[in-house]
Amino acid sequence: VQLQASGGGLVEAGGSLRLSCSASGRISSDAVMGWFRRAPGKGREFVVSIAKGGKIKYGYESMKGRFTISGDNAKNTVYLQMDSLRPEDTAVYYCAGARAPGTTWEYWGQGTQVTVSS
Repeated sequence: VQLQASGGGLVEAGGSLRLSCSASGRISSDAVMGWFRRAPGKGREFVVSIAKGGKIKYGYESMKGRFTISGDNAKNTVYLQMDSLRPEDTAVYYCAGARAPGTTWEYWGQGTQVTVSS
């Protein structure tokens, strides 16, 4: 399975961006897709995930209402809509895939830079 992320960029605080992650290859029917991020000088952190059945998990309460994950099973693509962006959201965002809920994040896309200016 290969993941291709896109959609990062530079935006002012309060702005929005939408990231996309397209998956190719043999994808499990129970697959989970998610987003992680790594801010400068910090470790990788979990942002949000969505299972094929639609169950969503957020890494932090502060992301609910600002970050929305959605998936298009027909296109094997997951989207991360990010609104009301804050400078602290600046990071490299990575999409990831797991074969099933609770399993290892086995597949990783290349990162896409999101920079939020104050």
